[in-house]
Amino acid sequence: MNIRTLTPLDRLLAACGRALEAIAGMPPAERSSPAADIGEAALDEAERRHAAGLMRINHTGEVCAQALYFGQAALARDDANRQHLLHAAAEETDHLAWCAERLQQLDSRPSLLNPLWYAGSYAIGAAAALAGDPVSLGFVVETEHQVEAHLAEHLEKLPAQDERSRAILGQMQADEIRHAHAAQARGGIALPFPLPRLMHLSSLVMKTVAYRL
Repeated sequence: MNIRTLTPLDRLLAACGRALEAIAGMPPAERSSPAADIGEAALDEAERRHAAGLMRINHTGEVCAQALYFGQAALARDDANRQHLLHAAAEETDHLAWCAERLQQLDSRPSLLNPLWYAGSYAIGAAAALAGDPVSLGFVVETEHQVEAHLAEHLEKLPAQDERSRAILGQMQADEIRHAHAAQARGGIALPFPLPRLMHLSSLVMKTVAYRL
C-alpha cells in the first residue's frame, strides 16, 4: 500500500482549511459539551447580552489558541513536542465548538475580527517556535496561566443563573491548567520580562474589542 507524502501545497491547503473551520465554522467536538444536560436559564436581555459578550471573548480566545498551537507545531523542532502541541490543539477544538454552540443558544455570534485574531496568533506561535522548543513550551505555560485567570474572572462575572455557560468555562479552566502543567513538564521555561506583561496587555485589547465586536 502506497502512502502519499504531503507536499508543501497539501500542508498549506490543510492549514487554510483549519483556519477557516476555526474562524467561521463549528468544528466537531470529540467530547460532549459540559452544558449538554443543563437546562436553559431565564435571562433578561441585559443578562443575555452580557453572557454572550463573555462567551464571545472565550470563543475568540479559542480561535487564538488554535492558531497559536498550529503556528507552534508547524515550526516545532522536536516531533514529540509537535505531536504534543497538536494533541492540545485538538482539545482546544472542543472548547471552540462548545463556545460556538453556546453563542448560538444566546442568539449571538462570534467576533467579526476573528480572521485578524487568527492571523496574528498564528504569527506569534510561529515566532515562539523559531525561538526553540523550550521557549515555545514556556509560551504555552504562560498563555494557559493567563487564560486560567481570565476564565476565573468570567466565572465570577457571568449571570448567577447561567449554569450552562458556567459549566463550559469550568471544564475549559480545568483543561487549561492541565495543558500548562504538561507543557512545563516537557521543558517549558519561564519567559523573560517583559513578554508576560506584553501578552497580558494584548489579551486585554482582545477581550475589550471581542466583547462588543
